[in-house]
Amino acid sequence: MRRETSNRIRFVIEELIPPILKDSFLFRWLGAKMYGPYISHMADFRKRAPFLTDEEYEKLYRNYPHVHSGTDNSAACLTQVTSDVIGPSVCDVGCGTGFLLNHIKAHANTELSRLVGTDFNVPENPQFADIEFIPAKIERLPFRDNEFDTVVCTHVIEHILDYRTAIAELRRVAARRLIIIVPMERESIYTFNPHFNFFPYPHSFLRAMHPVPKEYFCEQIGRDIYYREDYLA
Repeated sequence: MRRETSNRIRFVIEELIPPILKDSFLFRWLGAKMYGPYISHMADFRKRAPFLTDEEYEKLYRNYPHVHSGTDNSAACLTQVTSDVIGPSVCDVGCGTGFLLNHIKAHANTELSRLVGTDFNVPENPQFADIEFIPAKIERLPFRDNEFDTVVCTHVIEHILDYRTAIAELRRVAARRLIIIVPMERESIYTFNPHFNFFPYPHSFLRAMHPVPKEYFCEQIGRDIYYREDYLA
């Protein structure tokens, strides 16, 4: 399924269905018909979030059925990220298969010398060449301060319990530009994703990015929030 398709489905669920129905047994029953037991598993996952072990967290994400093929990003977000990359070194934190880095390599308007993808579960047999994969958690990135010209993190922050530590790490390793994308989403008990954090408006996400630097950009693209900040010499 493409991101654009799932965004249309999310619009109906989040904007048109009243909360009293979304949180009801009826919605859970309908969700289970479509998605199996995962809709209940993910509701329980969020309730137990502060008490999860690393093993429980990783197990759910390893077994979680992926809705999107290739990438979680829409075509509009892919275009925006690619046009915003600056400098020869790029790190994608939460890289998955490396799809976004491969897209950047093919379409960026800047000469690239180093592409690094990091995730807690990197691919054992990468399908994309010229990408260096490094296993790591976003809260403890194994890189020097200011190691990459551009750091990208898409559809990750909503999954991270200690998201402020994660954001601090992203800022630490970015030398010139940081790009973050999160879904514009309302919280409910039963959802089709294992998210911890919900940002219904761009200004909701700006609170998560506090303190926001002088040079920043934050806008809605489709049903996603696109955030970019720059570091001036």
